[in-house]
Amino acid sequence: MGISGKIQRKKYKYQKVKLEKGQAQEEVDKLLEKSEANSQPKILIERSVFSQKHFDESYEAVSHPSPTLKEVVHKKLSKCVCSGSCLKKFLFGMFPFINIMKDYSVKEDLPSDIVSGLTVGIMHIPQGMAYGMLTTLPPVYGLYMSFFPVLVYFFFGSSKHISMGTFAVACLMIGSAVSKGMDTVSIPHSTAGLVTVAGNQTGNQTNLTASAADDTSTMSREEVDLRLQFAMSVTFLVGVIQLLMGVLRLGFITVYLSDPLISGFTTGAACHVFTSQIKHVFGVQTARYSGVFKLVYTYRDFFSNIDTANYVTILLSIVCITILYCTSRFINQNPKLKPRMFMPVPIELIVVVLGTVISYAIKLEENHGVVVVSDIPTGLPEPNLKALRRIPDVISDAIALAIVIFAISISMGKLLAKKHDYEVDANQELVAYGLSTVVSSFFSSAAPSASLSRSLVQERVGGRTQVAGLVSCCLLLVVLLAIGPYFRTLPNCVMASTVIVALDGLFAQVFTVPDLWYNRRPDFCVLASIIIVALRGMFLQVLDLKKLWHVSLIDFFVWIVAFLATVLLDVDLGLGAAVIFNIVTVVVRSQRPYGCVLGQMPGTDLYRDMHIYQEAKEIPGIRIFRFEHSLFFVNTEHFKTLLFKKTANPRKLKIAQRKRMTEKEKLKDKKQDESIIIDRQDSTNEAAQVQLQSKSGEVKVMVVADSKPKCPQEVDFHTIILDCSPWSFVDSMGVKVLAAVICEYKSVGINVILANCKGGIRDMFEKTKFYDTVDHSNIYVSVHDAVLHALHIESPDFTDQVEDFQNGLCKEKRKASKVDFTLAEDSDEENA
Repeated sequence: MGISGKIQRKKYKYQKVKLEKGQAQEEVDKLLEKSEANSQPKILIERSVFSQKHFDESYEAVSHPSPTLKEVVHKKLSKCVCSGSCLKKFLFGMFPFINIMKDYSVKEDLPSDIVSGLTVGIMHIPQGMAYGMLTTLPPVYGLYMSFFPVLVYFFFGSSKHISMGTFAVACLMIGSAVSKGMDTVSIPHSTAGLVTVAGNQTGNQTNLTASAADDTSTMSREEVDLRLQFAMSVTFLVGVIQLLMGVLRLGFITVYLSDPLISGFTTGAACHVFTSQIKHVFGVQTARYSGVFKLVYTYRDFFSNIDTANYVTILLSIVCITILYCTSRFINQNPKLKPRMFMPVPIELIVVVLGTVISYAIKLEENHGVVVVSDIPTGLPEPNLKALRRIPDVISDAIALAIVIFAISISMGKLLAKKHDYEVDANQELVAYGLSTVVSSFFSSAAPSASLSRSLVQERVGGRTQVAGLVSCCLLLVVLLAIGPYFRTLPNCVMASTVIVALDGLFAQVFTVPDLWYNRRPDFCVLASIIIVALRGMFLQVLDLKKLWHVSLIDFFVWIVAFLATVLLDVDLGLGAAVIFNIVTVVVRSQRPYGCVLGQMPGTDLYRDMHIYQEAKEIPGIRIFRFEHSLFFVNTEHFKTLLFKKTANPRKLKIAQRKRMTEKEKLKDKKQDESIIIDRQDSTNEAAQVQLQSKSGEVKVMVVADSKPKCPQEVDFHTIILDCSPWSFVDSMGVKVLAAVICEYKSVGINVILANCKGGIRDMFEKTKFYDTVDHSNIYVSVHDAVLHALHIESPDFTDQVEDFQNGLCKEKRKASKVDFTLAEDSDEENA
């Protein structure tokens, strides 16, 4: 349905509508009949052409001046009002558990939380002990990680389902920081009896003690204290960083860690986790390395000492891996059995208990040289200040670890929150992680993180709130106070098998590698068979990475770089390299955005990319250009290059015009009849041709009117319209380049018009005095308004010839009912 109107603006008081009843109803009925016949509604609107200045004056645009510093401070301070409601809001925000417990149903929620808490608590025991080894500390410190952080997170966390505690990647990064720290101090004399190997000749920092130095059963008390100092220092600093990020509302920082980056980094870190456990599986001693090519040197030592492998350890590892994998794969993850199971089979705990019993019964340590966990102290650790002793040595590790823990934990929290329809506050989560980590650092507990596997299990078995975490803490407390010493004979290879099989789930969480490797099936010998089984999830996901190749080539390379950098470099160096590469891709995409020429869709006022829509037609004499990004200092040169390429280079046009004028000057000197065409444009902007004829000293002047728009002879357009709708902002450099470009085109007779400029961009034009170069009237509210203006200015009879051009350049002329909008000039008209 269409309405055409005429607007007369005098005073902005009141609008009075006059309708021609009979004609209006008749025209409306015709339009409706036509729309129904075509089975598609049509829109027909007639209005004046609006420049931005005209539009702002007509609709009284309100300007918002930038506030002064005094006004900003006053506004912030005015919000700091001490009242009961304000205090209540602060407490509810700081302690989310208050809101959660208000709606807690003991009858409905508590049974589910108890079952979920016991299930996760059972998982905490083997995972805590196994992942504790990744920190290069005795296994009991992994149990501490499963107790203290969970207890503190209950009060400050906003997620109801994530399981805080040990996580393979976080524990590995802590262990890497501890290893690098130990390289800078001398090893206590009590470890001098350990086996030594040759140092690395490449400048890579290496501790000359063998893997026995990482064997917690042979560590002296002095070495454990040194390692604990580095672990707690990095933990304390991680908590401080996260707490500051939460207070300063810096949760957005993780946007620089894209999903492909996290996926590639996690996969690479999992390779480090696997490598750290493979020596326990085979009972082979290797040197401890840190830095570039850490994995390369570790495997070099591993295969060099493979002849020292303990065959009892290998056999026990194979049996444990087989039991763990088969139970997890074919029972716990079986889609047919899952709905019928009350809870997943706690196979990790079963294997740990059986391994401990068997080891004690046949005395694996004494008779076969199998390395065991050794003594586990009972009770809770005493508070200490070891967290403050090595802080200057672990700053870089703490920054990387804080960001990784937050990125992984908040991703898991938001995923589960979305599934259960509640919100997770990223900044409050940072505060919760920070407080949990800082408190834990004083109780010999390393930096905690949300566990992907435990969180999914906690949610799947029916956990409702973090009360499930309190239940798991109770179970862990029983282990720490009473049951811990009974795990003394647990073989290290059993825990290593638990970690390796758990990596199958870790790798299954991430993206994967190219179609290039789709048909490659490595055929390893018997020694590599364990690796194939343990990393089955990763190999299958590698086959699926062809999807990422087809979706986004940039994301594909981000994954590859993150993975290779993490594997070839150390974990923290790999993360840094991946983040830098990810930022570079963002800069490159910002520096070289897409630009195109728009054409009009026939019969409409829509303008689309002519490269995509073949039906889009270019309007004669007009070139419409769109730059698909904001204009700022990074991409100004690319903007100019694309604009000149898609339209015309004004510098080349100027050279061509000078050359043409020189040729005209030469023609004037000839003594034969000649005809010279001189372009002239009078004050009314009407184009004309002046023809000079000279013969026998007589000069005749004949003016021939030209209805066509005036274009420079070198190009077929007279106006360039810049569609600024994709521009969210323009900086001072962008304004400067834009003004220079407009002046260059103006010098060769081409007019430049802007359309769809947002309010912030127009404010920037005001501040930079851009309107000294371009008049307000050369900025229009839409591309169509700019097109109509350009055609009308260059061809004054345009309005008389094609009145319906204003209604979308339709081929057939449409008429609609006339509605007269008259602005009341005074109160008498208003009363009338």
